[in-house]
Amino acid sequence: MSKLKSGAPFLIYLYYAFDNRPKWFAFIWKCSDIFRRVISKMPFVIKYPLSNIIAAIVYYPLARLTLLIEKMGVDVNNVPLTEYRAKSFYTMRTDALDRFGTRLENRFTQVQIKKMMEDAGLINIRFSDIAPYW
Repeated sequence: MSKLKSGAPFLIYLYYAFDNRPKWFAFIWKCSDIFRRVISKMPFVIKYPLSNIIAAIVYYPLARLTLLIEKMGVDVNNVPLTEYRAKSFYTMRTDALDRFGTRLENRFTQVQIKKMMEDAGLINIRFSDIAPYW
């Protein structure tokens, strides 16, 4: 933190540990993580088209179905990939590549993140109230 000017904002993006989600949500993520561990080790020329296929057959249909269900008045906050319901297919493709193409993925609870930041000397720590949260 010595590189920041006093009072300067510091924005970071970390993967959160689904501590605000139901247990079944984390289970679904663990299942998808098996694929991520395999795909992320592949050469880019393979994982890039694979991530596009995942975006097309998983992200896009589920996101659009979630949008439709939401328009019927159903709460979709705990549906996996619900954050993509109003996003472009391009965003889904890039995020699928980020998710499945990244070898290292550590997830942290909000409490863990806050402690790391306080230990680093940061103050006025705030977390987003909207997905993807913290």
